[in-house]
Amino acid sequence: MSRKKKRAQKQKKNEITKGIFSILEKNPSQNFNYKQIAAKLGITDPSGRNQLIKKLVQLKESKRIEEPERGKYKAIPSLNYFTGTVDMTSKGHAYVISEELEKDVFIPSNMLNKALHGDEVEVYVFPMRKNRTKVEGEITKVLKRKKTQFVGIVQMHPNFAFVLATDVKMYTDIFVPKNKLGDAKDGDKVIVEINDWPENADSPYGNITTVLGKPGDHNTEIHSILAEYGLPYEFPLEVEHYANQLDTSITAEEIAKRRDMRDVLTFTIDPKDAKDFDDALSFQELENGNVEVGIHIADVSHYVVPGTVLDEEAYNRATSVYLVDRVVPMLPEILSNNACSLRPNEEKYTFSAVFELNDKAEVVNKWFGRTVTYSDKRFAYEEAQQIIELKSNTIPAEISLTGEAYEVDDAIVSAILKLDELAKIMRSRRMRAGAISFDKVEVKFQLNEESEPVGVYFKEAKDANKLIEEFMLLANRKVAEFIGKQEKTFIYRVHDEPDEEKLMQLQGVISRFGYGLNMKNRKTITSSLNNLLSEVQGKKEQNLVDTLAIRSMSKAKYTTDNIGHYGLAFDYYSHFTSPIRRYPDVMAHRLLQFYLDGGASVKVEEYEEKCHHSSDMESLAANAERDSIKYMQIKFMEDHKDQPFLGVISGVTEWGVYVEIIENKCEGMIRIRDIKDDYYTFDEKQYAIVGEVTKNVYQLGDEVVVKVKSTDLMKRHLDFDLLGSREQVGI
Repeated sequence: MSRKKKRAQKQKKNEITKGIFSILEKNPSQNFNYKQIAAKLGITDPSGRNQLIKKLVQLKESKRIEEPERGKYKAIPSLNYFTGTVDMTSKGHAYVISEELEKDVFIPSNMLNKALHGDEVEVYVFPMRKNRTKVEGEITKVLKRKKTQFVGIVQMHPNFAFVLATDVKMYTDIFVPKNKLGDAKDGDKVIVEINDWPENADSPYGNITTVLGKPGDHNTEIHSILAEYGLPYEFPLEVEHYANQLDTSITAEEIAKRRDMRDVLTFTIDPKDAKDFDDALSFQELENGNVEVGIHIADVSHYVVPGTVLDEEAYNRATSVYLVDRVVPMLPEILSNNACSLRPNEEKYTFSAVFELNDKAEVVNKWFGRTVTYSDKRFAYEEAQQIIELKSNTIPAEISLTGEAYEVDDAIVSAILKLDELAKIMRSRRMRAGAISFDKVEVKFQLNEESEPVGVYFKEAKDANKLIEEFMLLANRKVAEFIGKQEKTFIYRVHDEPDEEKLMQLQGVISRFGYGLNMKNRKTITSSLNNLLSEVQGKKEQNLVDTLAIRSMSKAKYTTDNIGHYGLAFDYYSHFTSPIRRYPDVMAHRLLQFYLDGGASVKVEEYEEKCHHSSDMESLAANAERDSIKYMQIKFMEDHKDQPFLGVISGVTEWGVYVEIIENKCEGMIRIRDIKDDYYTFDEKQYAIVGEVTKNVYQLGDEVVVKVKSTDLMKRHLDFDLLGSREQVGI
């Protein structure tokens, strides 16, 4: 017998073995005879049946299965079952990630058994074979679907349609009967919901719930981004109706229940294009030489009451979503842009943290509670920055964003300058305590009236931004500390220490640029990280190093288990200052008031579940925001196809190199197969690709000149052609 034939027979026997275990272990309480097993495996020929019978006897004799009745077989209870989450690859196979196992379990495509990316599943792990390092298994049960709605393109047939999902991790198309197509037409981009997956069907069955529009259309693509993450883009009618019926007037009866701070100088500092203002600062000098600073936050919990449709919708959303061209708010406009927006020259209900501070920016006294405030002035960050830079208590006539100068009251100028002075002391103290300074450059787009990107600019945090940040951090920290020291259940924002393995990977990359980390202890790590972030400021590798440093950090999350916040160097930290756009802040307000009123500690389990949901929704929103930036970058680059750009190699893989353009931060890929001057191979140790003949090296951090080869708005993918190194092209 030929070697090829022997190999084929061995493979067939292995498939029969896996098939037997699959059937018996999926039905551990049942007994099966060989005919039943053959039918389930689709074995109909005599030769196949004989092999099956022999294999059943062998497995019984080796005590891998049992025979409780003559000719009937059953699985032996196994300890090899685990639960985990499916992580699909773009190649069609998957890994199951389980907290019960040290290694991820590799799942071949024929062992997925209808599991999809993100599903919670039961997995059977095959016994490890000799000389194998990879843990392999089979998914035996889908315990919980991650999602049932998918975005895709309709492919119409005479009596049915298939929806081809745009998600690269969705490995199957979805069958839609003719009567469940709705108004969808061939080529439309739609949302399809899976409602069944018959045992013998290759594809799940679904119905089209929403027609998004034609692929490539701007609104279609933006709505697609939201839909891919299960994020809504409009409020249900009953929620809008409920919100519009709320009494948003300021009444004497309600004012009487609050601390009245309407006579204290109060103002907001926000982005110039902000539509809601959920925080304000008040300032007054005290007779003892100290100052009183109030951090006033919109009292969202006054309007959003537990048990209402409004509260349910806010909880489900958990966060506002900030896309490039729009905000998808957590709360309806009547609240987010009106009743809960601390607009100038209007009285508003607020929840406040009021601090008495000395000249060393130390908290001498604190007070928390519900207030009523009046905002005297609204500043954009740029305007406040001008005041700080002028460093003068005289009226700075130069203050202007529009070209028309206007006067600013002396008292407000003095307040901003004093707050800036205190903020710098607090920031310096945080840095000395081990906080990490991530001042990553934000990419922003100039949009025309059709929301088309016509320019790119970078937003950097200046003193005015940092002033607001420090006082928001102060309120968040002191509220968390106030409740934490009472040992009562609360919503914390925590940040664990960085992963040592990821730090070592970061060390490997930055050494390429001549930098290093001191890994001796926590203090040396944070100190060297801050030095690194400072040293790369303004250099070509800044965005790459900033991004990699952030990735080396643990992910911040919401929880009732306070482990502190590593990145901020705080023992206690919460989110209290943005209840218009974050549901955890609403919960923090409710709990703080409940405890101020003398309430006993609430149940941990209920709030831990809410924390977990809030963290999950925050992650989805962040992904949607990143996708909208990527979409706009690609749309912007479509109009610059013939233009050479200088970029930095930001990633190297076996199939190509990623390049980030310096002037606009757009990132695309040069595929290795498209580089024609040589045959290039991936050198993992050097983070480079190397030409076999020319020995040309393109390495992480190198500057190269590229031109757009192709753009794909639907897949949000950008391909570059390599024009050469900076020296070769002469840019």
